[in-house]
Amino acid sequence: QVQLMESGGGSVESGGSLRLSCVASGRIPLSTYCMGWFRQAPGKEREEIATIDNSRGDIRYADSVKGRFTISRDSSGNTLYLQMNSLRPEDTAMYYCARNRYGFCSGSWSYWGQGTQVTVSS
Repeated sequence: QVQLMESGGGSVESGGSLRLSCVASGRIPLSTYCMGWFRQAPGKEREEIATIDNSRGDIRYADSVKGRFTISRDSSGNTLYLQMNSLRPEDTAMYYCARNRYGFCSGSWSYWGQGTQVTVSS
């Protein structure tokens, strides 16, 4: 059974930074799969904001976070990060990491974390 656990959320002022982490349990390293970060604000649909494939050669961002957020993995392959800079109030949401079914990034996400809350005040 694979479990994903996010951490690093919190409350910051507009313009601040946070780094989210996602740690996985399980025998197969996260580096084997495409990984992604998603967020969902109250009353809004879940938004895919950043993905990274297993080779790190295909990294994609939603337009809403491009240039401000950076997705990365550590060298061990079992921790995923999301560095968030220049945070805005509209970034306020619950943030989730997810593991894709494949090494390339498809629309099939197999496992999800429980989420970590990010709140940005103006």
